[in-house]
Amino acid sequence: MEVKVTATLGTTLYQTEIQAGKNRISSDEPIDMGGGDTGLNPFELLASALASCTAATLRMYINRKNWEVDEISVVVEMIEDKLNKQTHFKREIHFKGGILDEDQQKRLLVIAEKCPVHKVLTGNVTIETAINH
Repeated sequence: MEVKVTATLGTTLYQTEIQAGKNRISSDEPIDMGGGDTGLNPFELLASALASCTAATLRMYINRKNWEVDEISVVVEMIEDKLNKQTHFKREIHFKGGILDEDQQKRLLVIAEKCPVHKVLTGNVTIETAINH
């Protein structure tokens, strides 16, 4: 899978317009960091990628199995341990509507780990950077 995203930052401190295909969102830094708090900060965007991918992956599986679940809510908390140079993600999954037995819930925990963003975050990642004029 290939994804191409363009982030454009003008003269308004830290307010960034992000475009992927025809879709656009804004990112910014909180006021206490000098931004205007007009959009999600980059870390919130990262955590939201994991949360939304997990919810979508679970929905696909639940629909394929014809299980009854009205709503899936995924809460992701990203905790940065600067001292040990580690980042920890806590992911909590909530289901509304329908009843999932213990075996179904265990299976959904396994499926959550198959979310493509989860795989990227826990996999071997490289970043190549170039400057183009």
